[in-house]
Amino acid sequence: MSVHHTLIQFLADVPNPAPQDPTGGSKGVDLLLSYVKWGALIGCAIAALASGGIMGIGKLSDRPGAAEKGRTALIWSVAGVVVTAVAIPLVNTVFGAAN
Repeated sequence: MSVHHTLIQFLADVPNPAPQDPTGGSKGVDLLLSYVKWGALIGCAIAALASGGIMGIGKLSDRPGAAEKGRTALIWSVAGVVVTAVAIPLVNTVFGAAN
């Protein structure tokens, strides 16, 4: 019997159990995840509003450094919203697959 055949036979005998919920159906974990998801979206929204204000203040008060920081913060806050918007369905799918 070759090593290749033995390896294939060994891997065929390895059990493949179905996914199980590690929390045991705890509603506390769902609540925590909900708070974190909404907190991330709210944090990105606050950062976007604040960065818009910093850009305006930097332009009106002739502080180009502040306007540049505001522009950079706006770009990163929008990027944060995109990442959060992709992560939320991913987390929902992963935790929904365990049921």
